[in-house]
Amino acid sequence: MSKPLQGPKRLLPLSARQPLFDSASTRALEAQWLSKLPPGTLMERAGLDAARLLRALWPWARRVSVLCGPGNNGGDGLVLARLLHAQGLRVQLLALKGQGSPERDAAEQAAWAAGLKADESLVLDAEAEVLVDALLGIGLRDSPRAAVAELLKAASQHPAPKLALDLPSGLDADQGRAFGALRCQHTLSFLGVKPGLLTGAGRELAGTVWRSDLGLALPELGSAWACGDVQGWLQWSPRAQSAHGGHKGRQGDLIVVAGSMPGAAQLAALAGLAAGAGRVYLVGSSTCTQLAPELMNPTLSEALARAPHAAVVIGCGGGAVVAEQLPAWLEAANRLVLDADALNAVAARPELAALLQARAQRQQSTVLTPHPLEAARLLGLQDAAPIQAARLAQAEQLALRFAGCTVILKGSGSISATLGERPIINTSGHAALASAGTGDVLAGWLGGLLAQAPLAPCQQLAAIACAWHGLAADTLPLGAGPLCASRLIERMAALHPAPL
Repeated sequence: MSKPLQGPKRLLPLSARQPLFDSASTRALEAQWLSKLPPGTLMERAGLDAARLLRALWPWARRVSVLCGPGNNGGDGLVLARLLHAQGLRVQLLALKGQGSPERDAAEQAAWAAGLKADESLVLDAEAEVLVDALLGIGLRDSPRAAVAELLKAASQHPAPKLALDLPSGLDADQGRAFGALRCQHTLSFLGVKPGLLTGAGRELAGTVWRSDLGLALPELGSAWACGDVQGWLQWSPRAQSAHGGHKGRQGDLIVVAGSMPGAAQLAALAGLAAGAGRVYLVGSSTCTQLAPELMNPTLSEALARAPHAAVVIGCGGGAVVAEQLPAWLEAANRLVLDADALNAVAARPELAALLQARAQRQQSTVLTPHPLEAARLLGLQDAAPIQAARLAQAEQLALRFAGCTVILKGSGSISATLGERPIINTSGHAALASAGTGDVLAGWLGGLLAQAPLAPCQQLAAIACAWHGLAADTLPLGAGPLCASRLIERMAALHPAPL
């Protein structure tokens, strides 16, 4: 159903999860509406919303350079250029020739009829105050070549702020891989937001993401989800369910297994406690419990006896001791988070991988929390490059490889994936989390949520933990420096959601 244009809306921060549409689903949506609406309708609406956004962002701008490719993305740019020209702005139009669609050809003719002329030199106006990237859109298949590559290089060196239409040219819409992509301050995504804008290089290159539905009703389900809110935790939190009748036993037990670097396990244990677990047991490190008296310090055998009724986190600062103890925990723990050296042990020892896969048959819950290099090891790859080149696909491959497990592929735009479910991309957080121990905090916080909500779907809790983790960083301005892991716990604790 078509509806009135409401103008671009800023994507973040999200108050609810948002469907994402990859290039295939976007093309299907576009084809569906092209068959129902008069020719050129979508292109005109895209150009109008782009013009609205540009004038709102840079109301002082009087000189704009618009870079248009030969496809429909270029057609959107031609409409934008025509509208800006009609408003009295000085518009430099660099339009590449090629085999265009009838709609794109019509947009070009309308631009010429309005008095615009293409700049044949393909040299950017040095005095342009805004650059508009309408070169490739979702049409990217490989590294840009020839004139496109030259324009992108010139644009990257130009000091003016940049607005991308649909996504920065040179960015893979589906996976967030960059092929010499242009860094833009703002991106306006049409017909739903593309997953590649929110993970991998996309977070860095797209700048602030805006969305325009072009006045159309979009499906409620896409190819993936975007998530950046923790309000969904209230559905599962025992503290939210009972204001007065709670007790520590009702909040669940968490066991954190320490290894050769006990500080990492202490961070995980304190994070689980701050997340709301009723009792937290730290196994293998009495020094840490002396520093944090809230933690309990059982023997290994005592902890293993509790494991069937608790959530367990293992691998934080583990070392060789993890590989030795892991078979027992894989057998005993009903809800298990594997981090760091636990993942490396699974990658190195096939018998551990087999024990991990057997957990699903016993209906035991498992979450794996690899960073890209650990993910590569789990998939038998030599380095992290293939992981970063196709983050969504590789997260789903890990979920397939370890069927029955939920995977959090960490990094910019962390992805929570479970076999048979749409992946969830986290939209909160920034580089302040690039600090030692923050991954331990995430594992422990997730363990604390698992302890409290044993019936909640692991993928939902994984997404909530990632959002919580990132939102704590978002309380700091970009460029403020690293967020110390212990301070991260404090900031996360301050973000517990209140019932609406």
